[in-house]
Amino acid sequence: MQIEELKELKAQALAEAQGATDAAALETVRIKYVGRNGLLPAIMKDLKNVPPEKRREVGRLANELKSEVQALLDARKAALETAGVQPPPAFDYTLPGRWRPLGSKHPISMVIERATEIFHTLGFTVASGPDIETVFNNFTALNTPEEHPSRAPSDTFYLQDDLLLRTQTSPVQIRVMQNGPPPIRIIAPGRCYRRDTTDATHSANFHQIEGLHVDRQVSLADLKGDVSYFARQMMGPDVKVRFRPHFFPFTEPSVEYDFSCHLCKGRGCRVCKQSGWIEI
Repeated sequence: MQIEELKELKAQALAEAQGATDAAALETVRIKYVGRNGLLPAIMKDLKNVPPEKRREVGRLANELKSEVQALLDARKAALETAGVQPPPAFDYTLPGRWRPLGSKHPISMVIERATEIFHTLGFTVASGPDIETVFNNFTALNTPEEHPSRAPSDTFYLQDDLLLRTQTSPVQIRVMQNGPPPIRIIAPGRCYRRDTTDATHSANFHQIEGLHVDRQVSLADLKGDVSYFARQMMGPDVKVRFRPHFFPFTEPSVEYDFSCHLCKGRGCRVCKQSGWIEI
């Protein structure tokens, strides 16, 4: 091979390596020029046929061509690999935030809302009070004796300065009666706190919904009518209600009432402890 031809081959090889736009094209150039059966290894093998006076110059040019082509191939390969890894886009703080839709309502919230709707139809309004209450509102004003077990620290979460976490929503009744004269017709949904061991039917933090109706010509018959109406609206028209005489220190007369189990329809199951009734 003549020296001029070798220089032309060098220019051609460098141009093709520089023009390779992807890894496959770059590999084609490598095989063509510096591969085992490429043009440059063939030139090196053919040096023995070059005239002695030109052999040194041709060998030098061939080695330079091989080194430059290989260096350019390596540089182009690194450049192509770097170009394939795109940097993460910069965060644009001026863009509006992404809307995160709200989840579904909690079952307890759904029950409270439904119960509130039912009592609204009977003329009751919603009253609320603080979770942190005074001992007077939670016990004393409700005629709870000093020695009553519910006052014990083992049953109640006491705080400092004669305060506690309310054990019932009944303190709301006291606050309403202190703040205005009758007639009063309210319900008081809210959280309550007791030192109960958590199991299937007990929790240290639970919810209550209780009502208070103070007016002239109001009797236990009104209570029974309101509770029975609530039961049918909440549990269905086939629900049964039973009233049992009971003692409470702050009401006279006093009753407890149960709804027939909504799962077994009164036949008895694990939920109602085989009794057919659920205490409300």
